[in-house]
Amino acid sequence: MFDSSEWAERGFCRKCGSHLFYRLKGTGEHQVPVGIFDDNEGLVFDHQVFIDEKPSFYRFANETHDMTGAEIFAKYGAPE
Repeated sequence: MFDSSEWAERGFCRKCGSHLFYRLKGTGEHQVPVGIFDDNEGLVFDHQVFIDEKPSFYRFANETHDMTGAEIFAKYGAPE
């Protein structure tokens, strides 16, 4: 694991270097890229984060729970 900040760390594949997960130290919650799963049947795309930093042309067809950077830091702890 790579200690990417005071409040989070990232895991990478030892063989190819691909990003595998993002872990919040305070809660132990993991964020995993959906692209690493062979079978994505049944997965639900229902959240977007740092929505305030996305390009204006970047849109998904379904409704999601959108969180700004400030909302993310308020929920999971602001970086120091």
